[in-house]
Amino acid sequence: MEFLKLWENVKMYDLTQNLSHLTPPWPTYEPLQIKFFKRLSPNGANGQLITTSNHVGTHLDGPMHFDTAGRDIASLELEKLIGPGCVVDLSDMSEDFGIYSPKDITDRVEVKEGDILIINTGYHKYGWDQPEADERRYMLRHPGPSHDFVEWAIKMKLKWIGVDCGSADHPMNTKIRDWEPREAEAADKYLQEKYGKTLQEMYPWPQEYQAMHVQLFIKPFEVIHAENLGGDIDKLSNRRLVIGCYPWKFEGGESSISRIVAYDDK
Repeated sequence: MEFLKLWENVKMYDLTQNLSHLTPPWPTYEPLQIKFFKRLSPNGANGQLITTSNHVGTHLDGPMHFDTAGRDIASLELEKLIGPGCVVDLSDMSEDFGIYSPKDITDRVEVKEGDILIINTGYHKYGWDQPEADERRYMLRHPGPSHDFVEWAIKMKLKWIGVDCGSADHPMNTKIRDWEPREAEAADKYLQEKYGKTLQEMYPWPQEYQAMHVQLFIKPFEVIHAENLGGDIDKLSNRRLVIGCYPWKFEGGESSISRIVAYDDK
């Protein structure tokens, strides 16, 4: 088959974060718990049981995560999960509580209508399995999108977005803003110094609360996203590729732990 001949020229890049009982979940979510229920000796095979939330390590947030009438993970077509897209590297401009805009992305890489978009903020380097591991910085201070990002994502009809940090929303546009008042105070100071606006002015609540989830996941937009990417992401700066997300075929699943792979010519 001609396809198989072409496949010989394809290189795969794993954009998935390592997963273990040490992987921190998104704040307040259940961590991954693992135990053996039998061992090779004397049973002839090892067997494990796991208990976990769907938001540990690299995972896909499904439409049902923020929409009661949204589709479950099993309902997502392969055509939505796999297709052409790009990886944009914003690590050169990233800083604690930083904000990136659609222009920051389109200045670096070509984004086409219907793409899959992977955003490298550089904050995967603070992931739990990295030499610079810093769980609080990774979850509470990573950069996030500007106010106009939601409208742009809808206009571009993006299939899904992937980010290498705790959330596709700015951390101070999530409940972390309430849970971590000292971090919110630091973010407010940063935003006033850099943009001349308060945190509430940059991300007004309740109107824009967690907009990347609340406003994008609903029908007919269904621009969902994957979080906690990592792996080979630094090897793919500002490039167009084929990208695939492989969650469980999970009936009734609001989200799913996933493997994410990018494909390119060798």
